[in-house]
Amino acid sequence: LSSETAGVGFKLMEASCLELALEGERLCKAGDFKGGTAFFEAAVKVGTEDLKTLSAIYSQLGNAYFYLKEYGKALEYHRHDLTLARTIGDRIGEGKASGNLGNTLKVLGRFDEAAVCCQRHLDISQEQGDKVGEARALYNMGNVFHAKGKQQLWGCTQEPGDLPPDVRDTLQRATGFYEMNLCLVKELGDRAAQGRAYGNLGNTHYLLGNFVEAIKFHRQRLSIAKEFGDKAAERRAYSNLGNALIFLGQFNTATEYYRKTLQLSRQLRDQVMEAQACYSLGNTYTLLQQYERAIDYHLKHLYIAQELTDRVGEGRACWSLGNAYVSLGNHKQALYYARKHLEISKEIGDRNGELTARMNVDQLMEALGVTESDLSPSSSEFEMQGSTEIIIFLLFLHESHLSQPSKRKGCSDSQSSEERLWFDSPVDTDDITVQVPPPLGRDPSDEDCFFDLLSKFQSSRMDDQRCHLDEPQNGDNREGAATSMSSLSEMIDPAITTSPQTEELFDLIASSQSRRLDDQRVNVGNLPGLRITHNNLGHLVGEGDHQEPSDDFFNMLIKCQSSRIDDQRCSPPEAGPHAPTVPDEDFFSLIQRVQAKRMDEQRVQLPTDDQESPPSPSPEPASGFSS
Repeated sequence: LSSETAGVGFKLMEASCLELALEGERLCKAGDFKGGTAFFEAAVKVGTEDLKTLSAIYSQLGNAYFYLKEYGKALEYHRHDLTLARTIGDRIGEGKASGNLGNTLKVLGRFDEAAVCCQRHLDISQEQGDKVGEARALYNMGNVFHAKGKQQLWGCTQEPGDLPPDVRDTLQRATGFYEMNLCLVKELGDRAAQGRAYGNLGNTHYLLGNFVEAIKFHRQRLSIAKEFGDKAAERRAYSNLGNALIFLGQFNTATEYYRKTLQLSRQLRDQVMEAQACYSLGNTYTLLQQYERAIDYHLKHLYIAQELTDRVGEGRACWSLGNAYVSLGNHKQALYYARKHLEISKEIGDRNGELTARMNVDQLMEALGVTESDLSPSSSEFEMQGSTEIIIFLLFLHESHLSQPSKRKGCSDSQSSEERLWFDSPVDTDDITVQVPPPLGRDPSDEDCFFDLLSKFQSSRMDDQRCHLDEPQNGDNREGAATSMSSLSEMIDPAITTSPQTEELFDLIASSQSRRLDDQRVNVGNLPGLRITHNNLGHLVGEGDHQEPSDDFFNMLIKCQSSRIDDQRCSPPEAGPHAPTVPDEDFFSLIQRVQAKRMDEQRVQLPTDDQESPPSPSPEPASGFSS
C-alpha cells in the first residue's frame, strides 16, 4: 500500500475504535451493561493511540463490569486506567481511577486496601482543587468504613448501641467522613448528594444505636427524595424510619412507615422489597399483640417467598405464623406451620431452626394429645386444614394483585404521619414478651476435633513451600549428601538460625515482599488496546525516567496486603443461605435478645390435656421472629 492509502486505513481504524466506544457508552447509559462491555472490549481490540480515549474506555469498562458484579475484571481495567493515568501524568484521572479501585475493593471486603485508594483519590482532589472529586472521595471513604463496621458487627451479641470499641471506632470514622462530605456538597449546592449523605448518616447512627439521630437524618433524606421524585430512595427512607422507631418502642408509628414502604414497593413492582415490608409489618403487629393482622402480613410474605423460591424466607414466615397462632390459642394451625418450619429447616440445613422447630412441634403435639401416626399424610387433618387455608388465601391474593391494581395503590394508610410529631405515645414494652430458643451448647471436644482435622489437612501444604535439594545420582551416596548439607549450613548465617527475631530476618521478609510490588503494576507496553506511535511516545514515561511517580502509593497497598495471609486460610462457616425476602439487617432478632431476659417472667405454658383452653387474657408470648 502507498503511504497515502495506509494513512486512510489508519484513520478508519481510529474512527472505528471511537465509534465502538461511543456505542458502548450509549448502551451502558441505557442500562445494558452486558452489551456495553461487548462494544468496549471490541474497541480495545481495535486499539488506539489516543491515550485519553483509551483511559476513558478502561474507566467505563471497569464500571460496567462492576455493575455486572464481575469484580475481578473491574479491578483489572481500573488498574489499567490507574497505570495509564500515572504514566501520562494525568493527576485528575489518577484520582478517579484510585476512587474506582477503592469502590471495587470495598465490595470485595478488602477494606484496608480500599481505604488507601480512596485516600489517594482524596489527596489528589485536594491537591488539584477539585471540589467535586473531593466530595466523592469523602463519600467513598465513609462507605468503606461503614461497610467495614457492618462486617465487624456480624456475630456480635451486644445489645444495640453496646458495641465493641473497634466497631464503634470504625463506625464513628464513617460518620466523620459523611459529615465532611455533607458540608462540602452543601457548599456546592448538590441536593442529590446531600440526600445520599443524610441517608448514610442515618444508617451509621442506626448501627451505633443513636436512634433519635438516625430518625432525624432519615427524615431529611425522605424530604429530598420526595423533592426529586426518587421513589426508590423514598421507600428506603420509610423502611429505615420504621426500623429505628421499633427500637424506640414506637410500634404504631413504625407500622405507618412500613405500610408506606409496602405501597411504594408495589408501585415499583419490587417483589423482594414488598416481601420485606410484609415481614416487618407482621412482626410489628405481633409486638402490638394484633395477631390476626400479623397473620395476614405473614401469609403475604409466605406467598411471595414461595413465588421467588426463597426457602429461608418461607421458613421464617412459617415460624412467625406458628407463633401468631399459638398466641391466638389455635394450636392446630400452629402445629401445621411448626411442622412446615421443621421440614424447611431440614431441607436448607438450618440446624438451629431445626432444633427450635422440633421443640415447638413436640410441645404442640403434647398439648393437643396427638402422635406422629396421627399426623401421617393420609390422616393429618391439621395439614389439610392448613393447606386449604393457604391455597384459598393465596389464590384470592393473587387474583386481587392481577385484577385490582387500583386497590393495591390505595392500600397505604390514609392517616399520614407527615403532619404528626415524630413519635406516638410509646407502647409499654413491659407488655411485650419474646420467646427465644435456648442457646445451643457446644462440646469443647468438637472444637478440638475441628483443629485436629484442620491441622491434618494444612500440614500437607508445608511441603509446597519448601525447596527440595537436588539428590545425588547415586541414592546410596549419603556421604555426599552430608557434605552438601554441611556446606549449605556454612553458607547460612548462624545468627539468623539461632535468633529468628533479628533484623536480618525482617530484611529478608521485606526483600521477598518487595517483589510483589511489580505484581500490582501493569507495564505500559502491556496495556491492551494501546498503539504506541511517534505521536504519543513523548507522552509516555519510560522506565527509569525521573518523572516516574513515587512508589508510596503502591508501598501502602503492599503494607495493607501483608495482612491478607488470612485470605488463604480456611474460611469460617457462612451465616447460612441468603433470604432475599427477609431484611438483611433483621433487627427483630436484636429486639428478641433485648427482651429475652424477661421471657421467663411472662411465659405461659401450653395446656397438657386434650381439650383446647381459650386464649388467656394476659399477654401471651410473642415468639422469636428470626432463626
